[in-house]
Amino acid sequence: MTGTEHVPPLSPPFDDKLIEDFLQWPESNGFECKRLAGKLTSVLETVVAFANTDGGIIALGFEDPGKAKGRDRVYGIQENPTNWDELRRHLQSRITEPNLLACSPIEIGCTLRNGEKGSVVFLKVEKSTRIHSIVDDGTWIRLDKGNKELTANEITDLSFARGTISAEAQLEPIEIDLLDTDYWKQYARHRRLTRPIVEAMKHVGLARPDAQGILRPTRAAVLLFAEEPSGLLGSKAAVRIFHYRGHKIETSPQPNLLKPPRTITGPIIRQIQDAIDYVVGELASGIQMGPLGFDVVQRYPLRVIKEAITNAVIHRDYRLAADVHVRIFSDRIEIENPGLLVGPVTAANINTIGTHARNSSLINHLREFPSPPNLDAGEGVRMMFGTMQAVGLYPPLYLTRPHIDRESVIVFLLNEHRPTAWEQVNRHIDQHGFIGNAEVRAAMQTNDVLTASKQLKKWCEQGLLIVVNPEAGTRARRYSKPNMPIPSQLFSNLERKQRADKEEHV
Repeated sequence: MTGTEHVPPLSPPFDDKLIEDFLQWPESNGFECKRLAGKLTSVLETVVAFANTDGGIIALGFEDPGKAKGRDRVYGIQENPTNWDELRRHLQSRITEPNLLACSPIEIGCTLRNGEKGSVVFLKVEKSTRIHSIVDDGTWIRLDKGNKELTANEITDLSFARGTISAEAQLEPIEIDLLDTDYWKQYARHRRLTRPIVEAMKHVGLARPDAQGILRPTRAAVLLFAEEPSGLLGSKAAVRIFHYRGHKIETSPQPNLLKPPRTITGPIIRQIQDAIDYVVGELASGIQMGPLGFDVVQRYPLRVIKEAITNAVIHRDYRLAADVHVRIFSDRIEIENPGLLVGPVTAANINTIGTHARNSSLINHLREFPSPPNLDAGEGVRMMFGTMQAVGLYPPLYLTRPHIDRESVIVFLLNEHRPTAWEQVNRHIDQHGFIGNAEVRAAMQTNDVLTASKQLKKWCEQGLLIVVNPEAGTRARRYSKPNMPIPSQLFSNLERKQRADKEEHV
């Protein structure tokens, strides 16, 4: 074949089984089905909504699951081929900053509802580092099901929540001399700053003139050096620690706290160290009774506790009037920090994507103290996962919206050695997207359906798994990890199939 001969385009890989797998998934915060028969505006809204939230997959050529069942939902892109071409043009022309929108399609051949051969396109939209809008048609985010158009104020809030802008740069109407504390002196000596504090802060970017020309400190400066940041800011910027008896918060009139909550205040370098010292002291203070009456000894790697608390304090959203909460139970530690995951970070990729900072000024200046709590090397979360793995504990579990009904991120550190079956279960879900009772029985080397069901129920109670199809019977139920969009692993199967098909034709 010469270079001038026409090379026909490859047919998409054909896989009816994969289409059947996708037909099982309900629409959710990360998955939506769209026919290409009508106007494309609703598809663009979902693309923007996914990019502005946590990403997701759009099945183009699928009918809504509420309007048809099974194979009757498969219309394919052949229902209106010109709309697929038009959509690709719109993705480049009708969405703001299209060069920063990560949106990749994969086409899969299949049998359509009328028995003919056709294809469906799966459009994977990644969580974006920016806030995207449809030109002349608004800005959208994704809810549990469906999209929501934002008002101007909500767009500003979203920019803060996503870390596009940060409250740390906001100027505070207080006198800079109030920040001339021992903490400032330690910082200045270590950096060899010789100018008076007013001039020095201006030169290091921690103070700027306000609208009246008066030099004011940034919120980051107040958090770094003030004796009581919460008081000066008129907000909540502390760490609250709660130690509970048992494995849950009791709703009875008598709280099940082992002692009154502890509030850790002060500049953030002191907050971090005091919070770590207090939590470690609580864990070492003795043995408490577990929920079944047995003694519970809590053993967590110190490095992991330090990293989790440090991350909560330095990466939280200081726009929100809320404290960092550390909750100690007999079977776990929960560390909750106000705000959502920043930039492209999601609960699914947090241990692989690297550092994306919301409060870069705060972090950069914090590491200039004589003994900084943060190395700022971008390896902290990976270290947490690796360390928990090395000592035989479950990996850290990160949850945020939609699994938490507020603007926060919680990391769960489970005080329990993981069974060997968990490794096989975890790998199976990573490869196939879900797991059932039969596969868990195989991993546990048992034929007892009830034993596997009890273990699956426990993993769900611990937050490690969720039920994909709760309406199904015990044997037919499928389970997945909560910190990943349900169809994402099926999309990985699509990508592998597409690569293999291309290799066959090389």
